[in-house]
Amino acid sequence: MSFASPFPPVRIPDVSLFEYVFGAPGRLEGAGRTAFIDAATGERVDFQQVHDRVLAAAGALASLGVTPGSVVALHAPNSPEFGVAFHAILRAGAAVTTIPTLATADDVARQLRASNAIALITDPAVTGTALPGATAAGLPDERVLLLGRGDGTDGVGGTGGGHARLSDLAALGHQPPEVDIDPATHVAALPYSSGTTGRPKGVRLSHRNLVANLAQIETNFGIQPDEMIMAVLPFFHIYGMTVLLNLSLRLRTTLVTMPRFELTAFLEAMATHRVTWAFIAPPIAVALAKHPAVDAYDLSDLRVVFSGAAPLDGELGKALEDRLGVTVVQGYGMSELSPVSHFTPSTAKDVPCDSVGFAAPNSENKLLDPATGAEIELPSEGVSERGELCVKGPNVMLGYLDDAAATDAMIDADGFLHTGDVATVDARGVVTIVDRMKELIKYKGYQVAPAELEALLLTHPSIADAAVIGVRNEEGEEVPKAFVVRQSGTELTAHQVVEFVAAHVAPYKKVRRVEFVDIVPKSASGKILRRELRDRERGGTPGR
Repeated sequence: MSFASPFPPVRIPDVSLFEYVFGAPGRLEGAGRTAFIDAATGERVDFQQVHDRVLAAAGALASLGVTPGSVVALHAPNSPEFGVAFHAILRAGAAVTTIPTLATADDVARQLRASNAIALITDPAVTGTALPGATAAGLPDERVLLLGRGDGTDGVGGTGGGHARLSDLAALGHQPPEVDIDPATHVAALPYSSGTTGRPKGVRLSHRNLVANLAQIETNFGIQPDEMIMAVLPFFHIYGMTVLLNLSLRLRTTLVTMPRFELTAFLEAMATHRVTWAFIAPPIAVALAKHPAVDAYDLSDLRVVFSGAAPLDGELGKALEDRLGVTVVQGYGMSELSPVSHFTPSTAKDVPCDSVGFAAPNSENKLLDPATGAEIELPSEGVSERGELCVKGPNVMLGYLDDAAATDAMIDADGFLHTGDVATVDARGVVTIVDRMKELIKYKGYQVAPAELEALLLTHPSIADAAVIGVRNEEGEEVPKAFVVRQSGTELTAHQVVEFVAAHVAPYKKVRRVEFVDIVPKSASGKILRRELRDRERGGTPGR
């Protein structure tokens, strides 16, 4: 039996994401309010400046041949310029595919090719991987643009290493193009996700998907217009993209941006700018709850900590609440859901912080028995049986890019997206994630596909077979663990396995633990039986 959101339905206008965030032409509200504060430089940018820079940059992109239906890649850490570039791509009618800052040159090239990107906008901080990746993907130099001022202060030099600056092109005065798009079908964002298994796939999110998700959360989170919001979670990730960048721009709140998490700088920015809301992932919660450095900073303005991207332990959430005197709430989602499908409002009472709260407005949920596929009955009291969480609503993706089979496997004939996570629901509609069916590993909020690591491990001459699962470390964080079968007669060590993988992948994808086994358990069809490996872990079977 399916269950609907307890929140009243919201209106979803038939407009582009740019118009929903900034308003109809000539109707920019809150123009003088501060949109961004760059914590690293202290630079402040108001909404009028952001709006005008977006239009100028959109004109510059159109002059380079960026048109409706094309794809532009954005590879940069958080900054006000990221926000400008993101919305300039959309205003030009194109889709933006965001690339993680920790991506290797091979990763960059792979995503550029897979997404059919015709241009790349990147930052001097990541040109060491971005530029080789662009070259490998065959992008011409004139289609690779740099953020930054070009005055030599960013470490690249006044010429930008031979590549044009987006800001310089925007200053030439090209007018933004007139574009006519269908919000329901036109792709706005193309993040890459591993879904429930396998290699990363392009997630086709329409303007309507992203507008709908903002409409679903904007009045229910409990954010007020005068909030100061910490923006350390990356904008290139769908969580940061929707819940930080676009939601804050829509609500005219102020974002304090940081390019990466470093505890002392994070605490300093929180105290200096009197941050009231912090969107975080569980590893930051661990630091805030336990690190002694926190006591040296005045965080008394902080009201709410919202955790997402990975499960937050209830005891950790309570410890954070007690230490800082804040409200800790949690949400749930995935790239394929734009991303928010569940959340706890900051004003909600008696909702455990280890739950992910309620289904978003305008959405419908069901739980399916993992063994039989039968729908699980909703409880009139207490908590339901465990079942795979499935979500239907206007925030469900259009589908995967060039992968109809994966799309059909993810979204059923009734329009429900199968999340691959096992949940329960109580009589109030509070949903709690209790287990995982899917193979995807989430390390510090980043997605790690076991199949990708397994394919790499099998290229090592001393490895006969391998399997990878997520396991919990001492801090309760999920990390990739490899089960490795040595080739006969070899003396491969765990350290050598770790070093081999680290040399070929982005840092967040590294194998953190290794266990040598005689055989990798598989089904008759050859599919790795990861659940047997997870059961082995829970049972404490010793490694060798």
